[in-house]
Amino acid sequence: MIVLVDTPIWSLAYRRQKRSAADQAASNELSRLIREARAGLIGPVRQELLSGIRDGKVFETLRSHLRGMDEIPIETIDYEQAARISNLCRKNGIQGSAADFLLCAVATRYDAPIFTTDGDFLHYAQHVGITLYDPSKSS
Repeated sequence: MIVLVDTPIWSLAYRRQKRSAADQAASNELSRLIREARAGLIGPVRQELLSGIRDGKVFETLRSHLRGMDEIPIETIDYEQAARISNLCRKNGIQGSAADFLLCAVATRYDAPIFTTDGDFLHYAQHVGITLYDPSKSS
């Protein structure tokens, strides 16, 4: 089963130098998912991850690593579903980013869990049919 990986997890693995034990565990789990060809990446997450890198060498190194990842295609229905999710969440007082809602839409279409440390997804999950990936329950 594919696992859609959110920006904070990629960032832990590729951008952050100092890591807590929990961060290291998440990074190790991402490495395992990549080795098993189960880590899913969407374009907006790639863009978020590469954005803000000032050092050109660091940017090129990360870009090169990410180029090895197949990207999950985003279809028109995903954008429409992301808008529905956004509207539903806002109706329930929950704010979020377009990229987050698009990740939720793609996860819904693929019936794939989302691997993230972003607490906003806990709020989305209360109103949207998404599952959050729990590495402790993976096999």
